[in-house]
Amino acid sequence: MVTIAACQELHQDWLRNLAGVTRGRTFSTHESEWAWLPARRQLVLLYPQRISPAGVRPGLAEGMRLGAQSVSVWMNNAASYAPLEAFGFRRGPQPLWMSAPVSAPQQYSAAAAALDPDPPEVTGPDADELAAGRTHPRTAWHLTTRGDGKLTGRAWVYDPTAADQPSNTPDPITGRPGIPAAPARKPRKGSLAGIFGLSVGPSSRRSGYGTALLSRAAAVAAAAGADRLAINAAPGGAELCAARGFELIGRGQYLFLDLR
Repeated sequence: MVTIAACQELHQDWLRNLAGVTRGRTFSTHESEWAWLPARRQLVLLYPQRISPAGVRPGLAEGMRLGAQSVSVWMNNAASYAPLEAFGFRRGPQPLWMSAPVSAPQQYSAAAAALDPDPPEVTGPDADELAAGRTHPRTAWHLTTRGDGKLTGRAWVYDPTAADQPSNTPDPITGRPGIPAAPARKPRKGSLAGIFGLSVGPSSRRSGYGTALLSRAAAVAAAAGADRLAINAAPGGAELCAARGFELIGRGQYLFLDLR
């Protein structure tokens, strides 16, 4: 049984990972943990159990010192966001946490999606974050879809438990340079992989690219040894995920503050 707490813990780990690979960092203030994502000039408050002005105020001050242009807050739906309004935060779209066994999305075609660790069209902060797919042992894999040779969509698959493998273990999906991909790892019961950053360009939607990304992501997660998937779906994407075998686990909260 996948819980919303497990999904949120996985998301926190993904954000910490992004901070690390892009030369950012994490730090704590009173009852608050923050991740600094320098590529995006973004500070993120990671799932506080309680909003404390004594923790928020020094965190924002540090963010401004670092040059943050925006601040995001991810929260459990049960936590009160009211104190953040005093700092100028506004509510964004409500995240929907959904989960599925890795077998469910694989029933659909993944032909349009492929592993693509360094797509030339990806620039700016997204390009800096491609470093997440170059660590060893590998914990993240970058996927793209293409139509008529053009990039139409992207997604990340993240499985932090893959880092528990010995450092000389070949990547189960891509292999190491010059070495064929290793056999898929044995599924670890209760192991949860995340799909993050899934997006399809507006002109390419309803053409099967989102389905292909979900299906390929499920195959990659299965090969890495995960037996369940989690996705943080925006309201507009929840219908697609539900049609491809994902079930709603719970709802979260997302808030943001523009510092520009």
